[in-house]
Amino acid sequence: MLRIIDSSQASKLLVRRAARMTDAERTVRPILDDVRNRGDRAVLEYARRFDGFQGKSFRLDQAVLDAAWRRLTPALRGAVREASRNIRAYAKLQLPTAKSILPAPGLKLSQIVRPLDCVAAYIPSGRYPLPSTLMMTVIPAHVAGVPRICAASPRPVDAIFGTASYLKASDVFQIGGAHAIAAFAYGTRTVPKADRIVGPGNIYVAAAKKLLAGEVGIDFVAGPTEILMIASEGNPKWIAADMLAQAEHDTDASAILLTTSRTLAEAVAAQVEEQLKTLPAADIARQAIDCNSAAILVESLDQAIELSNRFAPEHLSIPDAKLLPGVRHAGSVFIGAHSPEAAGDYASGPNHVLPTSGAARLRGGLSAADYVKVISVQQLSASALRKLEPAIAELARAEGLEAHARSVEARRDARS
Repeated sequence: MLRIIDSSQASKLLVRRAARMTDAERTVRPILDDVRNRGDRAVLEYARRFDGFQGKSFRLDQAVLDAAWRRLTPALRGAVREASRNIRAYAKLQLPTAKSILPAPGLKLSQIVRPLDCVAAYIPSGRYPLPSTLMMTVIPAHVAGVPRICAASPRPVDAIFGTASYLKASDVFQIGGAHAIAAFAYGTRTVPKADRIVGPGNIYVAAAKKLLAGEVGIDFVAGPTEILMIASEGNPKWIAADMLAQAEHDTDASAILLTTSRTLAEAVAAQVEEQLKTLPAADIARQAIDCNSAAILVESLDQAIELSNRFAPEHLSIPDAKLLPGVRHAGSVFIGAHSPEAAGDYASGPNHVLPTSGAARLRGGLSAADYVKVISVQQLSASALRKLEPAIAELARAEGLEAHARSVEARRDARS
C-alpha cells in the first residue's frame, strides 16, 4: 500500500538507499582485468557464460540487422520513425556551436566543436528490452557527427537490432554486462576502443563504468530509476498510473508524490492498489511501491519544490509552468497533466538517459553535447599581446613561473 506520511517524516524516505556497488565492483573487477589481458577470447567466453551467446562472432552482420528491421510490425517501424524525428530535433537544439568574440582590439577568442571519434551505447535487453534507449543514445551521436557509433546488447531482440539497422549504427555487438563495458574501454581486435560509453544497465554494468571512468569517458553511473510528482489537485487515476510506470522498472525504483491534499493522496493510494491488480509487472511494482514510495503531505507547493530540490529527482512532474523558476535540480521536468513521464521515455524528444541518485545536482541528462569536444581557440595580434603583457608577467611571477613571463617579454623586441 502506498504510504501517506507527513513532510516531517520525509527525510528518511528522501535519503536514497546506498547501492550495492561495493559488492558489484568486487565481482566485475576480475572480468575487466581478464578482458584487458585476453581481449576477444575473454569477451566471447563471458558472452557464452552470462548472455547465452552461441555464435562464433559477437559482431553482427548488417544483413542480420536489416532482417530484424523487416520483421518488425509496420506499427512499430512507424513508432521508431516518429520518435526518431523528435529525438533528432531536440538533439540539434542541444548541440554546442562554433562562435567567436573580440573582447579587445586584436584579441580574437573563439571555440570550435569537434565530435568524438568513437562512442559506444549500451542497450539493456533483459526483462525489458529497450529499443528506445538505442534511439536516445545513437541519434544524438549522429547529430554530433560522430563517425563511428557502436552499440552492444546481450540478447537477440528484433526491436533492438532492427532499430539499429534503421539508425545505421556503425557496429552492433551481441554482448552485455561488465565484459561489454571492458571491451569498449580497452578495445579488442573486434571491438573498437570507444572515447565514451553511454547508456543504462544493471548494477554490474554501473560498477564497470565506475571503475573504468578515466580509462574511457562515461555519461554517469546510473542508480535505480525515480520520479517525484507535485500536485495539489488532479486526476488520481493518472497520477497513480504515472507512479506505477516508474515502479514497474525494478524493485529499487521509487515514486513519490508531494501534495497539499490528503484527499488526493488517499485517492491516489487507492488507485495504485486498483491498477496493481491488472499490471503484468505487479510483483516488481508492488515492492517498489511498498518499500521506496510514498505520498508526502506538504503545507504548500513552495515547500514541495524545496523538498524536490533536496531530492534532485531523475524525473520531476509539476502541475504548472509557474513552478519552473523554483526548480534547481532535476534530470527532466514534465509540466501539466498531459505530459506524462512515459512521453519522455519514448517519443517526445528530450533524452531519457538521465542522472539518478541525486546526480541531477551536478548535470542534466545525456545530450548531443556529450558527444563533442568544445575546443578553445585564441589569436592575438602584436598590439593585443603588448597590452596584455604587464598582466601576464605580473601573474606569472606571482606564481613563481618566470619562464612564462619571459616567453611573453621575449617578443617585445620583435614588436618594436
